[in-house]
Amino acid sequence: MKILGIDPGYAIMGYGVVEMTGNRFRVCRYGSITTDAGMAIEDRLAHLYDSLREIIDEEKPDVASVEELFFNNNAKTAIMVGEARGIAILACAKGGLEIAEYTPMQIKQALVGYGRADKKQVQTMVKTLLNLKEVPKPDDTADALAAAICHGHSAGSVNRLKELYRR
Repeated sequence: MKILGIDPGYAIMGYGVVEMTGNRFRVCRYGSITTDAGMAIEDRLAHLYDSLREIIDEEKPDVASVEELFFNNNAKTAIMVGEARGIAILACAKGGLEIAEYTPMQIKQALVGYGRADKKQVQTMVKTLLNLKEVPKPDDTADALAAAICHGHSAGSVNRLKELYRR
């Protein structure tokens, strides 16, 4: 199963594509899509959409795992991140992907085993599980890879349960 993980943002949108075989992960591609603060919001959103569609077309993932919006005290920022998240979901839907959504707490639980783990613990697990030499930067990229791994663990659990019930 090939999974596209997305950490939504309008200035920086992290993405990571991993392939899961059995219970092992292999990183295919990761990075971030950035937009300039001087761009009009509609141009920023269009750039995010076009870039994600290009990644989807090139990598051909089976599913997308999108981090849910973390509440922000700044309403304007929360709205803009929500718009970028909507663009990410639209790009995945138009790309024919099944979409799974996870809260930051669910992602931390899946990777570290503790839903209130700190960012450094999650990044260390991303590095370890994907056998990377260093933690991916910026943080948004590591978060996107964490979302992809989270879905792999969740989907793997569901598939194991289905196998048990077939017996």
